[in-house]
Amino acid sequence: MNTEIYNAYEVIKNGGIILYPTDTVWGIGCDATNPEAVAKIYALKQRDDSKSMIVLMNGEKMMYNVFHQIPEVAWEILDLSEKPTTLILDNPRNVAPNLIADDQTLGVRLVKEPFCFKLMERMKHPLVSTSANISGQETPKTFKEISPNIIKGVDYVVNLHHDKICKNPSTIIKLSLDNQVKIIRK
Repeated sequence: MNTEIYNAYEVIKNGGIILYPTDTVWGIGCDATNPEAVAKIYALKQRDDSKSMIVLMNGEKMMYNVFHQIPEVAWEILDLSEKPTTLILDNPRNVAPNLIADDQTLGVRLVKEPFCFKLMERMKHPLVSTSANISGQETPKTFKEISPNIIKGVDYVVNLHHDKICKNPSTIIKLSLDNQVKIIRK
């Protein structure tokens, strides 16, 4: 795994995009602070850049670097969640502007998956994560289901878990600083 972390890091450090396994589905990712790399992902997915993508983080320190204020209920939800959960939070900072939604929010998920966790440890930045498909098409459950156009369109394919059957995408919950809670996807 160390070789894969090194290879992925080298690509990301130089503004590239990777195809990698997450704790849910196969994802396309890059350094969440690099707007040019983020733009490459939007282009590859043929996705309107008004549809924001989520960002993976590896701990509280990274969360507080991106969000000045995090509602207390966010930590409770994360502690009680039995499956991966994405939180949409208000007023992100220190990320590429083209990741921030029009309503000044950003979806984030704390990961435990070892590859992602260690890659971010090395990057010292959050990692963009969006499903490995063309926008509007079905999310692939296995590596074999990923479109050849996606595989050819990234700068590096992580050589781990190619035989893994992916779980469902994460639960998505929007938490506003004014204490409004909205479940977007169960």
